[in-house]
Amino acid sequence: MPADSKQKAKSTKKRAGKTPDTKVKQLSPGEWFEKLVAVQARLRAPKGCPWDREQTHQTLRTYLLEEAYEVLEALDAGNDAKFAEEMGDLLLQIVFHSQIAQEEGRFTVADVIREIHDKMIRRHPHVFGKTRAKNSAEVLRNWEQIKAEERRSNQEHGVSGHAEREAPSLLDGVSRALPATLEGFQLTRKASRIGFDWEDANGVMAKMQEETNELGAALQTKNRQRSEEEMGDLLFAAVNLARFLHVDPEIALKKANAKFSRRFRAMEKLARESGREFKDLPREEMEALWDATKNAEGKGQSAELAKAQARK
Repeated sequence: MPADSKQKAKSTKKRAGKTPDTKVKQLSPGEWFEKLVAVQARLRAPKGCPWDREQTHQTLRTYLLEEAYEVLEALDAGNDAKFAEEMGDLLLQIVFHSQIAQEEGRFTVADVIREIHDKMIRRHPHVFGKTRAKNSAEVLRNWEQIKAEERRSNQEHGVSGHAEREAPSLLDGVSRALPATLEGFQLTRKASRIGFDWEDANGVMAKMQEETNELGAALQTKNRQRSEEEMGDLLFAAVNLARFLHVDPEIALKKANAKFSRRFRAMEKLARESGREFKDLPREEMEALWDATKNAEGKGQSAELAKAQARK
């Protein structure tokens, strides 16, 4: 949401939940959920909030992604109160979209809950049925098999739209709306589950070197389209390596972005302390400040690690 609208939405949600009645504080999760659904319905009602009434599925797309990333940020910060708050904001998006759909006579929030409830039972036959799974790898294989059967069933009943026009694939189910890193991560993960994978990380790293060399060759040709293609291949290989190492590439890149931002701001501060602006420094001094900032950060992390080990 715009900053003011988002703050207004959060404030409204908090005011709606405040009450001095101790009994209300002891409501069950289901009762609190019903209260939240009622609040959103009221906001969308004829005499409700003008901003909420103007929203559509399309206008809310940005906020759905934004709230998901804010949940991840709160999780990494280790602040439980903030974590709970941001998950509430994400839950509100689900309720908001469901309310819009209900107004259009398409589905309700009860349908949303029922769908995921039934899916979780259906896809865990080793818990709720007679199937047995020896380990998590077998659970994942069963999960993919069940998903494939569901897709075939949907196609037979004309539910799946686009999938009806294409032959079934093991890669079905990976949303093209995902960020590119997550899409690549899921594509390679699905392929790996049937054995199409590297023997070890060295093979993926060799592939990255191969793609780097091909990108270098493409740059020599000054062919922008070819350079873009080779850059894509290199990024895909990097995502595949992250998956192989059990690292989420989106989260890893987010952390790298945060690290760069932190170090860059530190360099700007050092430059200002010397009476200059970072942007006015010659390249050599910029590089020197980067090294200084990186070294200082490394020493700080080493000191924190030493303190933690001393406390054990």
